[in-house]
Amino acid sequence: MPKSLPLSHLFLALALIGFFLVPYAWSDSRVIVGYCVLTAILAIMSYGVDMITSDLGEVSLGQALFLAAGTYGVGIGTTRLGLSPVATLALSIVVALALGAVLGFITLRVREFMFSLVTYCAAVVAHEVAYNLEFLGASEGILGIPSMELTLGPFSYVADTNLRLWPIVFLMLLLVLGLMALFRRSTLGAEALMSHLNPDLAESLGVNLRRTRLKVFLLSAPVTAVGGWLYAYQRNYVGPDVFEPYFIMLFLSAVILLGKRLLLGPLIGVALILFQERFLSLGGDGNKVFLGALLVVMLLALPRGALSLFRK
Repeated sequence: MPKSLPLSHLFLALALIGFFLVPYAWSDSRVIVGYCVLTAILAIMSYGVDMITSDLGEVSLGQALFLAAGTYGVGIGTTRLGLSPVATLALSIVVALALGAVLGFITLRVREFMFSLVTYCAAVVAHEVAYNLEFLGASEGILGIPSMELTLGPFSYVADTNLRLWPIVFLMLLLVLGLMALFRRSTLGAEALMSHLNPDLAESLGVNLRRTRLKVFLLSAPVTAVGGWLYAYQRNYVGPDVFEPYFIMLFLSAVILLGKRLLLGPLIGVALILFQERFLSLGGDGNKVFLGALLVVMLLALPRGALSLFRK
């Protein structure tokens, strides 16, 4: 007889099916549909941070570079080059990999605080470039990004609303979740975790720590870029606001809120944070203060996440 499905897998499947159906159950509510779409997009970006934070044990403050690779890839690709969504996705991933390679090589010899500082400085430099470079739209950004239109022969699908964009966003979320699950069961995932928990033991077993760090960095970059790619199509605009500290605070908070190395952790974390912003809002500045305070409290009081309260 075939083995029964583990309860954890059953819960995962039911949770994802339920999440997928929410926008259709409340299709008349633009707020709920928009909330689900944005939650999934930001969660995709968060999984790029999750790889580095949970598995590699580093805090990268430069993920905005890869987010920008996705958004500006769409902005330039559509308005300047006339590229299709598939082509802009490829462009975004290539740019993210190039940036990841450069930043990865720069940070090969640094760890912990210095790693965070170098990645933060890289994000600050990139923000200034985007804010002042006319080719990137400077401070005004790039306007007029068309809605995503996918064509296959005579068939065409235009994602001109959040509800029509939702199946594409959800599909990309599933692909990222699958990638995360495969990564954590792979040799690279095991080497990354070992280099984090016991680097001396990892080296004695033949693990090349620098090569492992670079590989994880290169794997995380396209994940965040895919989220940026979707984000650009979702709001039809690209600007230097993607470098705001809000995003990295949200990503880190989402990753650690429930606990590290949980497959649905970042998704649920983003959902809870955006729920507060959308339905229990304290105002624009108030929400940012709340998010910053949440991150500080989690790091100081519950570094292992909220679920650690229920573990023995």
